[in-house]
Amino acid sequence: MTTYSAKPAEVEKKWVMIDASGLVVGRLASIVAMRLRGKHKATYTPHVDDGDNVVIINAAKIVLTGKKREKKVYHHHTGFIGGIKERTARSILEGKFPERVVEKAIERMLPRGPLGRRQLGNLRVYPGAEHPHTAQNPEMIDIGSMNRKNKRSA
Repeated sequence: MTTYSAKPAEVEKKWVMIDASGLVVGRLASIVAMRLRGKHKATYTPHVDDGDNVVIINAAKIVLTGKKREKKVYHHHTGFIGGIKERTARSILEGKFPERVVEKAIERMLPRGPLGRRQLGNLRVYPGAEHPHTAQNPEMIDIGSMNRKNKRSA
């Protein structure tokens, strides 16, 4: 008996929708990263993009536990000498694009490289409840009911 290896033509991708309001960021990110990679399927193949398409709504209503909202710092570099910049999670969540906290958490749980970038392309994150993917009939997944620690009050 040989080991099964999925081919890109054989992959069946589903559309999944997750409501992130009240969910803890790290716990949400680990579940979504697993779904994007396809590790929840029996046909998981490490070198093939066989994960699902994930739509996350209400990303602005996520919860950071402890004092991470004020103390967690995100760094980026402008490309110029001494151009390292930093922002707290609070400033990002109160800013123009609060969904970037969720996107960054998921991006850092995916592998770096061409396959990881392709898998990250299957992620759509929206700060509010509106999204343009109703035609795909996404299946709703309730992550808050999987474990009592997944959902917290703000």
